[in-house]
Amino acid sequence: MEHFFKLQERGTDVRTEVMAGLTTFMTMAYILAVNPGILSAAGMDAGAVFTATALASAIGTLFMAICANMPIALSAAMGLNAYFAFTVVIGMGYTWQQALAAVFVEGIIFCVLSLTRIREALFDAIPKQLKTAVSVGIGMFICFIGLQNAHVVVDGPTLVKLYPFSTALADGTFRTEGITVFLALVGLLLTAVLMAKNVKGGVLLGIIATWGLGMVCQLAGFYIPDPAKGYFSLFPSGIVSMPASMAPTFLQLDFASIYSVNFLTILFAFLFVDTFDTLGTVIGCASKAGMLDEEGRLPNIRNVLMADAVGTAVGALLGTSTISSFVESSAGIAQGGRTGLSSVVTAGLFLLALFFSPLFLAIPAFATAPALIMVGFLMMQQVKDIDWFTDYTEAIPAFIAITTMAFAYSISEGIAFGFIFYTLLHVLTGKLDKVTPLMYVLTVLFIMKYIFL
Repeated sequence: MEHFFKLQERGTDVRTEVMAGLTTFMTMAYILAVNPGILSAAGMDAGAVFTATALASAIGTLFMAICANMPIALSAAMGLNAYFAFTVVIGMGYTWQQALAAVFVEGIIFCVLSLTRIREALFDAIPKQLKTAVSVGIGMFICFIGLQNAHVVVDGPTLVKLYPFSTALADGTFRTEGITVFLALVGLLLTAVLMAKNVKGGVLLGIIATWGLGMVCQLAGFYIPDPAKGYFSLFPSGIVSMPASMAPTFLQLDFASIYSVNFLTILFAFLFVDTFDTLGTVIGCASKAGMLDEEGRLPNIRNVLMADAVGTAVGALLGTSTISSFVESSAGIAQGGRTGLSSVVTAGLFLLALFFSPLFLAIPAFATAPALIMVGFLMMQQVKDIDWFTDYTEAIPAFIAITTMAFAYSISEGIAFGFIFYTLLHVLTGKLDKVTPLMYVLTVLFIMKYIFL
């Protein structure tokens, strides 16, 4: 393992990598429950989607480990799975088989782009200050995800608001939803204490301890499950189960409409969001792991992007929506993960999940939320590397990228706005020499995307 993964060279060891891989899996295991629920709305078999998601995640993550030696895990991308089900299938009237064909073609195109260095060029074209901003923005984004998953932040008349504890106590919902919000806050404090004391594996221990506190609350009657409202028992319904058959979704691709204009529009949407979500995630994770060189480049970026492309193509063949690099990988990196060994562990756990699905699906969102919030804190630390005071043409686009990523709830939108403001601000202030030709091209494409899509 030392020879293959270069553990000492990257300042890590086997124990650290195992803990990191387990932490990453724990923070993203929710996708195994969420993705079948979303894609089943498009008419797909939920059991088959569960199996396809677990297998595709394991294959993509293992490819990342072996070919790129990176601590980044892959699974079905949130956002793109909703676009697949609710826009392409339900909204536009395509069959899910045709939508899978679009995802497969997207994966093949990504393989070609990765081999021809085009995606690598896109990564290198992002200015160093914007790369830092992307990492910081992802920190805010993933923190917001954690707050939402735990219902600490909920919908309100001002778009969002804090969870109303007083209302929950008055109307009797505290013992279902309210107690989970309280446990998330307790878990956040506990995780913060563990991190402040430099406890090895503090984030993972925080997840397990928070889940354990929830079980205690259920036994004591403080937490009352209400499946109709999405609040289930915190105890696994079982331990071992056999994987569902993939027959209903395996190789069910329909290329009948591949030459239509609408199909090309769908394909471009998949390509655009996946490309810049992946670039943003890779930048953020690699930056946090200290793997970028002095010019902000990642030496083995081609293999990283190829793993992402292969995961997407394989996922479509198995029967799931776009497979992409997961921003939750930063949780494992925060635990010290620096090599592909942590990804091997995560991939192995996805395979185990096929046979222990009741156990993994019982991990509640309020238990993983503290981990995501603390990872956001760690990624925000890089904000000090942005030159806020001497060059506003660099600082303002960075600020736009950071805030847009969090407030628009999209990594790709944050990158797009950052690019547009970076290029236009440099042009209007006469600093044309700092804008590369590819930046001009991308800025035009981003603007056209907002006009026509």
